[in-house]
Amino acid sequence: MRRDLIALPDTAKVWVYQANRLLNDEETLRIQSEIYDFTMKWKSHGQDVDSYGHIFHKLFLVFVADETNHVSGCSIDSSVHFIQALGSKYNVDFFDRLNYVFFENDKINRIFHTDMKTGLSEGRIKNETLFFNNLVNNKEAFINDWVTPLNESWLNRYID
Repeated sequence: MRRDLIALPDTAKVWVYQANRLLNDEETLRIQSEIYDFTMKWKSHGQDVDSYGHIFHKLFLVFVADETNHVSGCSIDSSVHFIQALGSKYNVDFFDRLNYVFFENDKINRIFHTDMKTGLSEGRIKNETLFFNNLVNNKEAFINDWVTPLNESWLNRYID
């Protein structure tokens, strides 16, 4: 059963899927509608999953689910299959892990993982550059730490 994000506990599980390209306005609206429908029907062992799903910044598909209802492997698999189907339908890869997303001059930008050191050496990226940390795993971390400075994120390994 779909819930508002605020209604879910801070311990609710979060999954962040990043698209390999920005979605246009029409795609965003359509996908958001499909996410809404999915979360209204999402089940685990026949029980409704209290969940929330949303497209953020026309780039990130985020699911949040209250695991007190015992979100199972099968229900997680169903969400992954749903996302894969969206990807096929809209010609987008939501499993892009090789691009890192950050703010540059108040706009969202991406950098390929092998270009991080160059970005740092050229000054395009700095310790305080805000990156999206898609490894957040609960609602509290999503709200507080999803966007974090490079030197405080797991990406700090690129800082020498």
